[in-house]
Amino acid sequence: MAFRSSLLLVSAAALALAACSDNSASETTEAVTTMDVAEADAMEAPLAESAAGEAISTPDIPAAAPKIAYVYSYGFRVERDAIAPLQERHADMCANLGPLTCQVRSMSQSGADDDYGYGELELSVAADKARDFGRKLAGAVEAEGGEQVSSTIEGEDLSKQIVDTEARLRSREVLRDRLMEVLRTRKGSVQELVEAERGVAQVNEEIDQARSWLQEMRGRVAYSRITVTYQSQGAGPGSFVEPIRRAVSSIGPVAGNVIGGLILLLTIFAPLGLIGYGLWRLFRWLRRREESTASKD
Repeated sequence: MAFRSSLLLVSAAALALAACSDNSASETTEAVTTMDVAEADAMEAPLAESAAGEAISTPDIPAAAPKIAYVYSYGFRVERDAIAPLQERHADMCANLGPLTCQVRSMSQSGADDDYGYGELELSVAADKARDFGRKLAGAVEAEGGEQVSSTIEGEDLSKQIVDTEARLRSREVLRDRLMEVLRTRKGSVQELVEAERGVAQVNEEIDQARSWLQEMRGRVAYSRITVTYQSQGAGPGSFVEPIRRAVSSIGPVAGNVIGGLILLLTIFAPLGLIGYGLWRLFRWLRRREESTASKD
């Protein structure tokens, strides 16, 4: 009975509020003139048409841009003595862009004073500035009298791998939160709580691994790798004596090969020679014995 009485009181109060609202609404409606209604209709009509036009002309949501990791390779031919200075100049050009735009990954050189020269420089450049920076590298080489002999661009689409890794990361985080909730509320048996703790440790390891993969792939997309190789145009200033030097330096290996071959032949034929010599001595001994027996007869 008390519940019904409360319900009736609530209903009565709602009806009273509705009645008051209707009275105020009717009073407000009566205060609005016919001209005001006409002006409101005239203002709403163009707005409705404009909204309809905007709804029709709204373009479709563009698909996500592919996440591609680019690798650029440039090969330059310059004078041997210009390789090291040119490498330093290219490295300085990278440093001038700032560490957030370009980083030097490695730089190496090889070749003696009178030998063929070779160098390699590896950079990481922000993806949106990589191609333009490659053109600047080529311009610096041309300014030193060199030339570009090779240029390649390779791209790897990492979109699917990134999306899959992000989805896996989200699912692992949800699972971890559920396991943590079980441990927090202490619901379940002791064995179930122990299994939940083990599950949290395993899931955290998977989350860290997924985050590492995701960071590595995003880094490859954000920063393009540029590999620059330098090679000299000839054998260097000692090109006149270079054939002589190579011939002299090859005497040692040739002599070693000859001596090695003789040792190999000696190892094979020495035992055969000893066996042959023994058979020949035996044959002569038997022959002399037969001749001595025949002379006695």
